[in-house]
Amino acid sequence: GASAGRAADDFSARPQLGVLLTRGDGPQDWLRAGQALQRVLLTAARRGVATSMLTQLLDMRGGGPAGDRPHGHIQSVIRFGYGPTVPGTPRRPFPEVLERV
Repeated sequence: GASAGRAADDFSARPQLGVLLTRGDGPQDWLRAGQALQRVLLTAARRGVATSMLTQLLDMRGGGPAGDRPHGHIQSVIRFGYGPTVPGTPRRPFPEVLERV
């Protein structure tokens, strides 16, 4: 309806942020966060949505006790939006980059 069109217009005009959280902050949490991030980025690309990682926010996070983070541990902050189409980067043929050992 009309509200769906308005929401799409708002998204087009203003980038949105997504925050990837985990309950814990150990190696298994990092792996699962990376797997989730992969799915998010691939889905966004498939739908024509541009993404960028906001790593500055992660550099500023405190290392206090887990009780200070009632919603979880921030693993990634992602900006979503639309931007100009850019040409793809050139790729070498696969046999040129494969090295058999």
